[in-house]
Amino acid sequence: MTKQWIEFAHNIKQLYGKEFVPLHEPTFNEKEVEYVSDCIETGWVSSVGAYVTRFEEDLAKFVGVKRAVAVVNGTASLHIALKAVGVEAQDEVLMPSLTFIATANAVSYLQAVPHFVDVNEETLGVDPVKLEQYLVQIGEMRGGVLFNKQTNRRIKALVPMHTFGHPCMMDELVAICEKYHIVLVEDAAESLGSYYKGKHTGTFGKVSAMSFNGNKIMTTGGGGAILTDDEELANYMKHITTTAKVPHKWEFVHDEIGYNYRMPNINAALGCAQLEKLRIFIEQKRSLTNFYDKLVATIDGVRLMKEPVHTSSNYWLQTIVLDETYKRDEVLQLLNDEGIMSRPIWTPMHELGMYKGCPRMDLMVTEKLKRKVINIPSTAIEVKL
Repeated sequence: MTKQWIEFAHNIKQLYGKEFVPLHEPTFNEKEVEYVSDCIETGWVSSVGAYVTRFEEDLAKFVGVKRAVAVVNGTASLHIALKAVGVEAQDEVLMPSLTFIATANAVSYLQAVPHFVDVNEETLGVDPVKLEQYLVQIGEMRGGVLFNKQTNRRIKALVPMHTFGHPCMMDELVAICEKYHIVLVEDAAESLGSYYKGKHTGTFGKVSAMSFNGNKIMTTGGGGAILTDDEELANYMKHITTTAKVPHKWEFVHDEIGYNYRMPNINAALGCAQLEKLRIFIEQKRSLTNFYDKLVATIDGVRLMKEPVHTSSNYWLQTIVLDETYKRDEVLQLLNDEGIMSRPIWTPMHELGMYKGCPRMDLMVTEKLKRKVINIPSTAIEVKL
């Protein structure tokens, strides 16, 4: 089997034309230089400027929502999204344990409590069947509000996360939220350009959060955005992410505790240029998937993660799933030794020290996937098959 993996690594290096292939790199050209240079030349580099407004409008149009509020990173977007829908101290927020830590951290910033639920293998996202069975067991409706019978805390929201760009089973999750009066806040940080039944991710909940970190399918360097169709909510989120400052020609009046979360103009300029090429990036990602599909077929006991039924994935990170004959870390060691940067899926949240005491359901699938899932180089590139 070692020979198969070495050949696998050789083919990836040949595709990228490098002896060391990073997991994911941004792709820039003259358009990014032009827009960023314009910011520098005009002096509009901070949190006020035409590119921030343009980026918000272009992003909202691409996704298909009324409003986008640009912020400094994806964690900030989750924080403000949860605050805006009324998550308060001691509320419980349902989320997958198999997620990046920002999902749980954003809940903690509000002094609320992450409540971890399991995922399914088809989507790597929240398992709606298992979730509903669990809520029947531990949930209790009191005056139209869902409470956890075991902790006596309100269950306020559900935050499904579209893992590596693969959409969750949104119809079922929306139905659960409606049935139990739970607010749906999508963590769409990884899924710009992904669709569920023809509808873009991030458009199913009251609000959603996106990230444009340097390793995402498109980047603003550091940045994120909150998406919503609620104009009033969007105005409020824009207000509190600009330190809750009341507009005035010279006075510094702030009407509540706010956050200095507004995306700088120079980052938005980069994002405007990247957004113009997003559809090309997605096409390249999907071509890369076809390349890996053929390559993975040459290795015993390995499958490539493919987009779930009824979805179109942006394939942000290419993902292989090992069978039980492999030890994950041995494969990671071999690939990295061969110059192929590869990473495991995140350590599940319930295994981290600060979150071990949080409520959780049985997480059998999460713990199984932790031992099997590896991300491999995924930079958008033209693939000639």
